[in-house]
Amino acid sequence: MPRLTFFRLLLIVLLIVLAALAWLGQQFRVYERGWFAVREWRHAESWRERSIWLPDYRVVIEGKEIEGLDDDVSALTYDPDRHSLFSVTNQPAQIIELSLDGRLLRKIPLTGFGDPEAIEYIGPGSYVISDEREQRLIRVHVDDLTSFIDAADGEQLSLGIGLSGNKGFEGLAFDAAERRLFVAKERDPVRIYEIRGFPHTQADKPFAVHVLDDPKRDRRLFVRDLSSLQYDERSGHLLALSDESRLVVELDVDGKPISTLSLLGGMQGLERSVPQAEGVAMDEAGALYLVSEPNLFYVFRKPELQK
Repeated sequence: MPRLTFFRLLLIVLLIVLAALAWLGQQFRVYERGWFAVREWRHAESWRERSIWLPDYRVVIEGKEIEGLDDDVSALTYDPDRHSLFSVTNQPAQIIELSLDGRLLRKIPLTGFGDPEAIEYIGPGSYVISDEREQRLIRVHVDDLTSFIDAADGEQLSLGIGLSGNKGFEGLAFDAAERRLFVAKERDPVRIYEIRGFPHTQADKPFAVHVLDDPKRDRRLFVRDLSSLQYDERSGHLLALSDESRLVVELDVDGKPISTLSLLGGMQGLERSVPQAEGVAMDEAGALYLVSEPNLFYVFRKPELQK
């Protein structure tokens, strides 16, 4: 082969490799994450005292198996009245109540739910469940005597936003002060919607729902998907969990990422990477709870919370 032809082929191969690396870097948001890591380090001192500040968290319960379940849990929410955690499964469809150390407390069968994917505490005995494929939000009531729940008995809201089958409403979070429900669309594209007016709490006023989104904020999210959300009443910040990126991202009141918690082995005290993170929740003391397929339970705390 003539030397000139060989160098041309080599150049073509190098260009293809570089193009592939650039594409992979963009797909996995490598460049954005790298630049953010630099900014996170630079602004650590200024943000630590006025944010959740995820880098300070360390795992204290790692990968504990949740025993007694026939299907994988999805999503997670903290109930401050019961001091327990709630999740859902979809085969069979049911609500799962867990203790704060990951023990199964009870199962509540669900009827009329196609694909329950997330659950969020919104007030004493009151929750919202998302039906991913049908993009329905259903308000349900749970107390000590609840033995089953029928979707037909609950207030419902159906939204046809960017319908994409099994990439629909994946996470929920609630701002009790402003009565805002945040809804995460999993991917294609990643979106966080803000819903006002649901559930309907003022019987003397007409039912009016407003759905807001912020594409600029969502484009700043350097994650490949969204699995769960958590709103922190103290800081007004939102936590966004990504399974594929193995990351929890803290967003400030303007929707800007300011800190992260890595779910990779060797980070945050983890011995192994979290395999498939599906839900994140936070209690009033600031402890973070996380569930992952296949039914694994995690707790993260800051050192001062471990005393």
